[in-house]
Amino acid sequence: MSLLVVGSIALDTVKTPFGERTDVLGGAACFFSVAASFFTPVRLLGVIGDDFPDRHVQLLRSRGIDLTGLERRVGGKTFRWSGSYEGRMDIATTRDVKLNVLGEFKPTVPAAYLDSEFVFLANTDPVTQSHVIRQVEGRRFAMLDTMNLWIDTKRDALLEALRLVDGVVMNDEEARSLGGSSNLIFAMNALSNMGARLLVVKKGEHGSVMLRNGEFFALPAYPLDGVVDPTGAGDTFAAGFVGHLASTQDLSWANLKRALAYGTVTASYTVEDFSLDRLLSIDRSDLDRRLNTFVSMTTW
Repeated sequence: MSLLVVGSIALDTVKTPFGERTDVLGGAACFFSVAASFFTPVRLLGVIGDDFPDRHVQLLRSRGIDLTGLERRVGGKTFRWSGSYEGRMDIATTRDVKLNVLGEFKPTVPAAYLDSEFVFLANTDPVTQSHVIRQVEGRRFAMLDTMNLWIDTKRDALLEALRLVDGVVMNDEEARSLGGSSNLIFAMNALSNMGARLLVVKKGEHGSVMLRNGEFFALPAYPLDGVVDPTGAGDTFAAGFVGHLASTQDLSWANLKRALAYGTVTASYTVEDFSLDRLLSIDRSDLDRRLNTFVSMTTW
């Protein structure tokens, strides 16, 4: 079943204790679409500039990703992000951001995408997220991602978007901020009362927790003895989660738990190398093997 992702396409410059990479493929929509392509056909809606290398377009196409919604804006420059990680590498330090063509991106969903049953709205302005999701009227499941910037500056618009979708994914600090409590469980219950029908909260190296209809489920992170580059981990976590749901067409609580596990192992591969390099070196059987190992670690 086709899965539509709407979000940023970027050229990233990343520095970690393990090295530095310049102008590598990045952006939430790219990380999500490549990771989700392990599970189901993906449709990508995003914008790039004249400077975006054609080899990256061909890479996305080679994954079977439908690029009907990819707009190359003549005379424009692609969104660029530069950041670094130190120590535990749990927080990125942004060194430079240039929105470029992304700053004017208010997408119209192509007619060929309007029958998408599963939709992921990657982190962007909640006004844009609402604008997009209202166009895909026949969807079965839609999920959005967000960040503290929108919580601080566009809270009302974010809450409106939250009520339009079926699920929300954010990290624990964002959940505490939007939910108005330093206690994560209290904050998650508050968000549920605000209209979040399904809430998935990422806790980095401490795993994730999910809430639906008053019922909680939690998983640890997949144990790794080395992290090279955390960029895109949250996006690929969401890709494993939504991609599994789209591939199975099953929104039961039991399958949501399995989707959370797939999100966990997908993200665990992402951080083992820079950019998308590690994901491009594996196949679906690798994901399934790591999932089975993860299940054995978390079953008692």
